[in-house]
Amino acid sequence: MSVQGLADAIEVNAKTVERWITQGKVPYRRHQYATASVLKVDVTTLWEDGRAVDTATDLSKAEIVAVYPHRHTVPPGLWRDIYARAERQLDVLVYSGLFLSEDPLFHDLLKAKVARGTQARILLGDPDCAAVRQRGIDEGHRIMDGKIRNALLNYRPLVRSHPDIGFRLHDATLYNSIYRSDDEMLVNPHVYGIGAYLAPVFHLRRLPGGGLFDTYANSIEHTWENARQITETDVTGA
Repeated sequence: MSVQGLADAIEVNAKTVERWITQGKVPYRRHQYATASVLKVDVTTLWEDGRAVDTATDLSKAEIVAVYPHRHTVPPGLWRDIYARAERQLDVLVYSGLFLSEDPLFHDLLKAKVARGTQARILLGDPDCAAVRQRGIDEGHRIMDGKIRNALLNYRPLVRSHPDIGFRLHDATLYNSIYRSDDEMLVNPHVYGIGAYLAPVFHLRRLPGGGLFDTYANSIEHTWENARQITETDVTGA
């Protein structure tokens, strides 16, 4: 981003931004948080300020809407509720996310959202990759690849009839399953020795200046960039 671009985004004079860079001037705190929000980084990576650290910590705590001890304790309708609120983007980053793929109402929601211009991206694990095999071992069942193939089978009608829904396969080692809807998300950490349905879930919302939401959102972008398109062979198994 250029100096002028940042100045325009946070509504200050470009010379003010130049002084922050060339003279080490520290902005007003409202400009610190506005800048951090525009650049999508934690404010403390830009300015070392004890007060900023305390405030950033408080903001990150405020980004936590709720914590559920296990995925199966999340209110059943919450997954669809947050996705129903999506206007700009809708992301699913999982290995299999089988429970979502089995929900016909979620399929209908996906179709309705992309018809209104919402970007929808579904990222599943490549069933033949090492990370998927290892996750199956870590969960103690060794069938993660089969769960992914079942999810692919469930999504086959959407893959074939709705090319505007993005489907990709990744070979990343996931430490969380992430379900994002605009500035809201559910994060399901992966815990060694148990399935994701027994692990906690964090309901997060993005707040300007907070860094927690963006930390997880950035991992979606990195995984998407390195994932491959789903092929007909992937969804048919042939």
